[in-house]
Amino acid sequence: MKQTITQILQKAPYKVHMFVKDCKTEHFYISEKIEDTFSSASLIKVPILLAVLNYVENNNLSLEHEIMIAPEEWVEFSVISEQRLEQSTIYELLVWMIITSDNTATNVLIDFLGMDTLNQYFHEIGLLQTTVQRKMMDFERLAKGFDNTTSARDMSLLFSRIYHRDLLSSAFSDLSINILSRQRVHESLKRYLVDEVKLAHKTGGLDTVDHDVGIVYSSSGDYLIGVFITEVTNNDHARQLIGRISKVVYDYSVKRKEMIE
Repeated sequence: MKQTITQILQKAPYKVHMFVKDCKTEHFYISEKIEDTFSSASLIKVPILLAVLNYVENNNLSLEHEIMIAPEEWVEFSVISEQRLEQSTIYELLVWMIITSDNTATNVLIDFLGMDTLNQYFHEIGLLQTTVQRKMMDFERLAKGFDNTTSARDMSLLFSRIYHRDLLSSAFSDLSINILSRQRVHESLKRYLVDEVKLAHKTGGLDTVDHDVGIVYSSSGDYLIGVFITEVTNNDHARQLIGRISKVVYDYSVKRKEMIE
């Protein structure tokens, strides 16, 4: 597997950061440029999900608690905006933020907790390079140098902790995995997988980056995979690259073991 992945990376026209990790043993089968900091795009929504659930849990709030949404908060690429919603429950905001990468829902939740509280939580759970410094679609702040960041190392740690359910109560841990498993965006890690694969994951993309990271559940053994591509000039080609890498890992980790067994 590693030799095939290495050959793909050598021919890649973009910069690729990635890892493949055994969920149970925490052993890295592959780790490539995992310490580099890069633009998180919508990956930032995963630690936000965990932070909000942690806040709800610690403050005895209900997931049915409703948050007001001013019309000026509606942004593009949002089912909240499409529906012209002026209020929504925390639960619905969390679900839309992850499964369709809803930007209005994300911005409402960023305001709900505040960037300082979010960044403090990220640091507390061990994320060293993950920060939220702007809202979704705030390109003015981005132009001033304020971006949301992460690293492959941080995403590896975060999804390991999600897998091991050690960040939240059992019920909320199950909920976080359930929401991530209901992802509707499958242009990258799942792109070339023909099997019905349970994948709890999140994508992220901007003009110059494309990412996908998650937990692959398999009878042959669960594994974490994250592929993060920067310096992108063609997003569809970048997603194809993620799909090719994912297929190699899946065939080696699952198909090959099934044949041996």
